[in-house]
Formats: sequence, C-alpha cells, structure tokens
Amino acid sequence: MKFKLTTLLAISAALALGTLGEVTPAEAASTKKAAAQRKAKSVKKVEKRTEVHESDDLLLKSAAVIVQDQSSGEVLFEKNSDAVLPIASITKLMTAMVVLDAQLSLTETLSIGQEDVDTLKGTRSRLKVGTRLSREDMLLLALMASENRAASALSRHYPGGAEAFIAAMNHKAAAIGLKDTYFADPTGLTAANVSSARDLTKMVAAASHYPLIRELSTTSERTVWSGGRPVSFHNTNTLVRSPASGWEIAVSKTGYIREAGKCLVMQAWLSNRPVVIVLLDSWGRLTRIGDANRIKRWIENASTGSGRPSAALGRRTAG
Repeated sequence: MKFKLTTLLAISAALALGTLGEVTPAEAASTKKAAAQRKAKSVKKVEKRTEVHESDDLLLKSAAVIVQDQSSGEVLFEKNSDAVLPIASITKLMTAMVVLDAQLSLTETLSIGQEDVDTLKGTRSRLKVGTRLSREDMLLLALMASENRAASALSRHYPGGAEAFIAAMNHKAAAIGLKDTYFADPTGLTAANVSSARDLTKMVAAASHYPLIRELSTTSERTVWSGGRPVSFHNTNTLVRSPASGWEIAVSKTGYIREAGKCLVMQAWLSNRPVVIVLLDSWGRLTRIGDANRIKRWIENASTGSGRPSAALGRRTAG
C-alpha cells in the first residue's frame, strides 16, 4: 500500500513556485497534525513486519529494497519499493545537498550549540557543545560518521535558520521528483522523516552528482578537535572502511532509529556500471551489510553467466 503525502507535497509545490509566505498558526497546526498522522502510519507500517521473499538466487531480509542501474534507470530488483517508511539518517544526504546548493563558504567556522543536543532520542555525541569546526568538517562528520549535532549545526547556520533549512529540504525533494518524501528535521532522528525506496534511488542519484558528497560520504576516518582534544570518527558503513570488501562505493549513507530499523543506501560500481542500492528496515546487526553483499554477488554472477539470473539481469520483483 502506498501512502500519499498530498498536504505536504502541496507545501513543497508552493515553495517551488515561491508562493508560500510566512506560515500562519493555523497552517503550522495543520502541518504538525499531518506530520503526527504520517508518523503514526509509518510506525504502524514498520511494526507490520514483512516476510522474506526469494527471487531467483537473491534472498534479502531488508523489508524494503530497490536495486537500480543508474545509467539506464532499469530496476533490477525491488521489494516493497513504494512503502513509505522512516529513513533515519539517510536524511543527511538531503541535508548535504541543501548546504551545498546554498553555496555557503565551506571554510566558515560553525559552532556546536546547546540547540544541537538531541533531546528527542537522547543520543550521545562526542562533539562537545562549544566545538568549532569548518562547515566542510561539519558536512564530513554528518555524512561519514552520521553526527547528529553536526547536521543540526549546519541547519542552524543556514540563511533563515533551521526552519528555512527544512523548507529548503522539502523544496529540493519536490524539485528532484520525490513523491513520497517529507523532511521534518535535518538529522533523521524523528520518524516523521519518511520516504520510499523508489524515491531514495532518485535522492542517491542526485547526491552522486555532488563531488564533495561522494568524497565525504566515502571517507574512512577523520580526526577533529573537540573539547580541547583530538577525537577520531569513522565511517558508519563498514563496507567503506574495509578495502578487502571489494566494493567500489561512490556514495554511502547509513541510518538507524528504532522506528526505521537499520538502513543503507549506496551508489556503487558493480560489473562496470553504476548501481543504486536502497535497503530499508533491516533489523539484524549485520543484515543490511549481508543484503548488500548478496546483491553484489547476484549482479556479478549474472554478468559472468555463473549464476541463475540472466546476463541481462532483467527486472526481478520479490512477491
């Protein structure tokens, strides 16, 4: 079943046309109510677990999946690809695009403030309040290490502040053709940030056109100064950190909150072509990594003719 976000898309359309002025209290209340309803539907959707299906030799455990050849646009495999689900920190790809679209100075120093502390989920951070880093380093930590305080700080230092930033996120979503996507915050900590696997293929493809996003999201580790001492951060995607994995990854982002499960999106080169992989609502500790590796083997086997799928792969739908 596909959920329609009519009210929210109308807001995005108005932003795209430049017809949305100041939000009135009535409009704000309406938007808040719609977000709450959407969150309830999303959580309900997550709780109704999906059975694992098998298509040819590809057995995946993630609840929603899509695998797409980015060059041709051909969908190679899909499973519950139109289900609208919370996307957790996959959100930060959109956060990065909005920051870069604004063409703000990447060397400008930003600070972590008390406003950036997570009071919704109570997540911890090694970026102490008062930490000062360049905008580029904040982007790096948001993309590579999924640092929530860094993402929040980026939104606060946007022209017009966090509210204008979130409006720009939804404007961008509409501009790149996302039909089932809505953002309520720049971090992904809220379950009100939702999308579908199909929409996320477009978002990952859009992000892949930003050289800095490609670079920062696939950086293995970086050390920055916070609280008067060096603090090392690592990429949350173990496939990026391990050269032995055999992956050639151009864009990477992980995500997790309880309502979303473990999520992973990547643009990677497999059998000499760019492939977008979206895995949503994985619950095992290593399930999303296992699914990604199964997809990699499936495509490589198809290309060499050593697996059951045809050499052309064709479209597979788990049903």
